[in-house]
Amino acid sequence: MTVSTLPPLAARHAWHGAINPIHSTVYFSPDITREFAALGVKDRVAVNLAHRSAAMGAVGAGAVTAAFYNYRHDLVARHLPAVWETVTPAEALAARLRAADTTLSRLLGAETVGSPEVAEAADLAMRATEGCTRHGRALYSAHADLPVPQEPHLRLWHAATLLREHRGDGHLAALLAADLDPLEALLSHTATGKGMAPKWLKATRGWEQSDLDAATGRLRRRGVLDADGALTAEGAALRERLEADTDRLDAAPYEHLGAAGLARLAELGGGLVMKAVTAGAFPADLRG
Repeated sequence: MTVSTLPPLAARHAWHGAINPIHSTVYFSPDITREFAALGVKDRVAVNLAHRSAAMGAVGAGAVTAAFYNYRHDLVARHLPAVWETVTPAEALAARLRAADTTLSRLLGAETVGSPEVAEAADLAMRATEGCTRHGRALYSAHADLPVPQEPHLRLWHAATLLREHRGDGHLAALLAADLDPLEALLSHTATGKGMAPKWLKATRGWEQSDLDAATGRLRRRGVLDADGALTAEGAALRERLEADTDRLDAAPYEHLGAAGLARLAELGGGLVMKAVTAGAFPADLRG
């Protein structure tokens, strides 16, 4: 077992506070809705499924349900593979990159987008991706085949995307090992206060209230949630084990970057995220 050279939880905090939110700005952006509407795709769920899965090619519902983990399969099947009759994966990827460009430029402002700090953050994030591994990581590996944009803010967004999917693929392995099904994983995360609110689970993942109620019952019987839907001590310990396992599976990029580089990326990326959040990048009621 490799001994970490990083401060405890440094990589986790950088991912949550400075890396993943940069990628995630596109999910709630009107710019991606507009880009896909111009291509003939107007359903928001179809847009989400198409732009995130496009790196894998014109895949069907089965592959996407497996790779995304926490979407209801019949929701995915409602849009895939049908969406590829309207837009090709290459068109979807180009539309997403245009949306990332417009979104970051709007949220951060032209001066920040063109700043040396964004270029430095992009260099650091891309250096971290050199430590990523492909095996067992379908979404990361598909995105790693995409060309790297030249513009610094888009290079940063691309690197954040690679690092997001790398950690995400590892997290799915941890969820399987913990024997949490898709909705149990979502609801136990929501109970930490860091996951999506139930209204967003239904709106974006396709779950019905009856599904949420049934999964809540399973988590209560397992001792993960109490009668009020809050995490028990056992549930909190389970979620921490999940995060620790995910940290371990996702350590390589940040060990490669090193403690000083990670600290600088967290500083730069965190400042950009705060600016984006202040500019309204995410819905106020997103968190549980």
